[in-house]
This record gives sequence, C-alpha cells and structure tokens, in this order.
Amino acid sequence: MSTEQHEADAYGQELARISHHQSEATNARFTVFQALAAVGIGDEQADEIVSQVEAGAVAGAHTWISESSAPHGSEPRFEDGWFAGARDVASYLLRIADTTATAQRGRAASSAQLLAHLRQPASPATAPTAQAPAVALDAKDILAAAQRCTWALTDPDNFLIPEASEEILTVALSAVGEDERYGYAQRLEEFAEQHRERLEELLRAYGPGSRPASHGRYMLVGQPESLIICERMDANPFLLRGRWEKELEEVLLDDIEFAWGPRIRLSR
Repeated sequence: MSTEQHEADAYGQELARISHHQSEATNARFTVFQALAAVGIGDEQADEIVSQVEAGAVAGAHTWISESSAPHGSEPRFEDGWFAGARDVASYLLRIADTTATAQRGRAASSAQLLAHLRQPASPATAPTAQAPAVALDAKDILAAAQRCTWALTDPDNFLIPEASEEILTVALSAVGEDERYGYAQRLEEFAEQHRERLEELLRAYGPGSRPASHGRYMLVGQPESLIICERMDANPFLLRGRWEKELEEVLLDDIEFAWGPRIRLSR
C-alpha cells in the first residue's frame, strides 16, 4: 500500500469516527432537550444550557492541548515547534468554545418540533416500521436567502451551469444536521450579516474578475451556494468534507476553504 493510500484510509477512518461521535451527540442532545422541556424549561434557556455544556467540553479540550508536552527527549527546535503548534490549536479551540456558547440557537425548538411529529398517530397508510421524517430543508427558500446577500450577487453569466449549481447546493445542505434545520434560512442570513465584511473581502480577492479566478480556480466564490459552504465550514467542517468527497471534486471545496480561512482546515 502506498503512503498516499495509507493516509487516505486513515483519514477516512477519522471521518467515520467523527461522524459516529456527531451522531451520538445529536441523539444525546435530543434526549437532554426532552428532559429540560419536561421540567418546564423554555427553548431559549434550554439552548443556553446545552450550549454552555458543549462549550465547556471544548474548553476542556483546550486545557488538555495547552498542557500537552512534546515527546520526552525531543530536540529544542522540535519542542519550540510543538509548543507553537499547540498554542495555535488551543487558540482555535478557544474561539470554537466562544462561538459554541453564544451561537447555537433554535435547536431546542427544532427538537420539540421533531418530537411533536414523532408523537403524532401513524396514519393507516403508514407501515408500522416506517421512520418518521426529520425536519425538511426547503432548498429554494435557503437559496433565496443566500441570494438576498448582496455580496453573492455577481453577474449571472459567471455562475455555474444550473445542473452543477443544484448538485453543489444539495451536497452543501446535506451537511446541515437534523438538529440544525429548523430556522436554518434565518440563521444563514444572520451568519451573512455577522461576517459581511469578511464575505465581501472574499468576493473581492477571489471572486469573478479577480486575478486568482482568472486562472480558472475559486469558481464557487460569488455563487450564492458558497454562503452555505462557508457557514458549514465554520459550523460542521468534518461532515461537509465527508459528504463532499463522495459526490464532488475536492478541488472546488479546497479552493473555497483556502480563500475563506475557516478555523479548521481539512484540505490536504
């Protein structure tokens, strides 16, 4: 087996483990929201409680990374590099903890809506073993929300062909977890407003008409779908990367990841 193949297999195993933990976390979060609702805690307070718990878990990882040491007997230069890298990772984790503590809203309401759906009596036409659908995402509504962000409205002649655009939108939305779907279009607009200057700089530096784009790269920058991609790179980069690699050319995602500069880089 080549080194490249070995690294690809190892990376695939990491993604599988991450996906497992994320799935388990979604189930656990759903149970917690049910328990909080049962004792009369409202959606907003429930979101705050769960977000604080999750932020605390990330903060614990920050502490663990910060207190780690280079392998015993390492050369001074290696130790310097080790500690510099540990500081960078710890800084990323701190920013993740800050975001997690304040930005995870709407999940309790989504869980309550899903629970209400699950508790509805099954119709006679429904098979006993049929699984109730999760909260659905309306791709047209979400795309319309992305198009309302003026930074994304470039000359339509610069857009991808519709078939490719629809495929990219489908893959990007598949990385929105079930507990994130309720009110996602509104949160996408809030994300755009929060990062407006950064998005405008992204379009200026890498969008249609820029020097990098003239070389045939960064073709997603300026596409309305790229707003969803940027939001997912910040919110759930592992799931986005895993779904993307199964369906689309990695270079498309690698380019926009480089241009956006997310807190976690997954391109190799």
